[in-house]
Amino acid sequence: MDDARWSGRNADKDRIRQQIWSGLEDNGTSIGPAFSCIPNFAGADLAARNLAQLPQWQAARVVKCNPDPPQIPVRLRALYEGKIVYAPVPELLKPYPFVRLDPDKLNQKGIQFELAATSQGFVEHGEAVEFEDMELLDFVVVGCVAVTRTGARTGKGGGFADLELGIFRELSKLKPDTLITTTVHSSQVVDDGALVMMRHDSALHAIATEVELIETSTAFTQPKGVAWDEVQPDQFRDIPFLATLRDRLEAAGKGD
Repeated sequence: MDDARWSGRNADKDRIRQQIWSGLEDNGTSIGPAFSCIPNFAGADLAARNLAQLPQWQAARVVKCNPDPPQIPVRLRALYEGKIVYAPVPELLKPYPFVRLDPDKLNQKGIQFELAATSQGFVEHGEAVEFEDMELLDFVVVGCVAVTRTGARTGKGGGFADLELGIFRELSKLKPDTLITTTVHSSQVVDDGALVMMRHDSALHAIATEVELIETSTAFTQPKGVAWDEVQPDQFRDIPFLATLRDRLEAAGKGD
């Protein structure tokens, strides 16, 4: 298998991702290609149901969820439960970073939640927003390729989730008790210590698989903001708004 799109930044994480992607495809667990993706998996709907057992989910009014296919059931459930959903543009490739989905507005426009929950649907029908315009987030769902029961995680290697979370913290968009969570297949849960956490990495408070809900009680220290000195040149190149956002934060005294 060729190197994944974002390989080369951390050899240990590259190896774990390759193992997970290969295992999902070899076992027939993945739905569609797994490599270089937040992999879709059989049982994603059950994982979303398990995630929804958390009291913090049930109490949440505003949910941020990653844009990937395995989290379609999460976004769909949130909309049906009347929650506001913020979803990032896939790979942050638009001039604006996020869209806002309001289930009441979608109903008024006759847009089916099943369409709005897909990445194509929410980009088309959601309201484009900047980070600064977002509401306080009650609950956060991120995409993962591998996780541990102690809350360590890695995505597909592009660094999008950690960038988002760092920006949320700099802009005070996360409440002190906002959970960071994910849904994955049970085979994506790896041994404790298998994933090295860097200073810019955010840890998980809860993990839902198709068979269980894991509350991590993580001991990892969460970053206070974006580690701008660790943002890669290709991230500034490929994410249209990132440099201008950094300039805005620095001008406001929040990007130090």
